[in-house]
Amino acid sequence: MIKKIVLIIFLCFIPVILTSPHVVSQNSTALENTGQDGIIVLNYHKIDDVNISLSVRPADFDKQMAYLKNNDYNVITPDDLYENLEQGKELPPNPVLITFDDGYEDNYKNAYPILKKYGFTATVFVITSFLNKYPNYLTWDQCRELKENGFYIESHTVTHRSLTELTNEQIKDEIVQSKAALDKNLGQNTYYFAYPTGTYNLYIAQMLKDAGYRAAFTIKYGTAETSSNIFALERIPIFHTADTFSSFYRRLNYIPLFEKLGWIKS
Repeated sequence: MIKKIVLIIFLCFIPVILTSPHVVSQNSTALENTGQDGIIVLNYHKIDDVNISLSVRPADFDKQMAYLKNNDYNVITPDDLYENLEQGKELPPNPVLITFDDGYEDNYKNAYPILKKYGFTATVFVITSFLNKYPNYLTWDQCRELKENGFYIESHTVTHRSLTELTNEQIKDEIVQSKAALDKNLGQNTYYFAYPTGTYNLYIAQMLKDAGYRAAFTIKYGTAETSSNIFALERIPIFHTADTFSSFYRRLNYIPLFEKLGWIKS
């Protein structure tokens, strides 16, 4: 009963709390100047008009990016995030990392122009064997253009199989060969990884570290903090819903507060 009363009181004060779009964390010197509690890592898949949960409509995506721009969020890179969490590098106020999983062609055709419109970049985790093979996935030329314009093209394995269901040799092939393909075709050192289906364990995380990766991202809901496992970083997934913008807004503002107070579980 007491918990419910406290929740009702808290709900009454949400408009006041959200007058500024973020709540400042006092728990981490590395993040204390960012203006928010942890680093927001947004997780998208498709940006198109297909009526499925993974497909955020371009108009909705544009509205979300406008919200970030108009509310003084600063888009950062995976290097920025890594250097903050591991080395204490100072970040700009209200940092947000925008990520896409799988490497769909609509990331280039639909998301890319919108991101350019607002001066944003993003990180695309690609399935390397799908590139130049399937018509609805990116090509290597598109990846190169994105990279030349400040985007990060990183690993989502070779075939998108759940790593926890593979043998040790298969896991190694997925993480090593995808990195090698990206390094060769894009002339880079690939340092970042997103787990297919979000499944992982500490042994796989160690294999990623041994292969030369710096960090890996899950689909676990939450913000990335100094207490996070650098090889199991949290993200905030964004889906198409009956009211996509309201869902997006709640995930950025209300839900993180409730989660940290222990009133909901991710």
